[in-house]
Amino acid sequence: MAQTALKLACYDDILDLPEHLVGEILNGTLYTQPRPAAKHARAYSVLGYLIGGPFDGGISGPGGWWILDEPELHLGADVLVPDLAGWRRERMPVIPDTAWFNLAPDWVCEIISPSTAAKDRAIKRPIHARKGVEHLWLIDPHARTLEVYRLQDDERWLLLDTLKDDSPISQPPFEAVTFPLNALWTD
Repeated sequence: MAQTALKLACYDDILDLPEHLVGEILNGTLYTQPRPAAKHARAYSVLGYLIGGPFDGGISGPGGWWILDEPELHLGADVLVPDLAGWRRERMPVIPDTAWFNLAPDWVCEIISPSTAAKDRAIKRPIHARKGVEHLWLIDPHARTLEVYRLQDDERWLLLDTLKDDSPISQPPFEAVTFPLNALWTD
């Protein structure tokens, strides 16, 4: 019996999606999801504000970063859209004048939801490691947790800490500031 060759997804597949869907190409497969729900969006909006002020804007903090919501990353054949990503300005002195980024971020944060948890953990996390993202945060608004990872030399993630509820956050690469984890929750 002859097998049919699988068609790898391409960027045109993303461009053909309805506006209400976010598309990603991960390991050659197109994945889609609707825009984030309220708890999800609140978590990354507040986190972007709390980290962006001191690290992107230099407000009561060290500066030196670009922090962006939902940047489109074109890393080889993979097209990823993390909830938040950050680049050290020493690696990316200016934000490129393109709709996407070809340079892997130094930090990625994914807000875990029931519909994306398996993809974020089992598919995107290994891609981020292969592409050399140094720091990864996984936030689960339903469980009220933050998992903090650092990339090891062998493209494996080392879990540095798991924080819950109202724990103070002062974690790499943003340990220069502290804020309560519960600032990310809606209730």
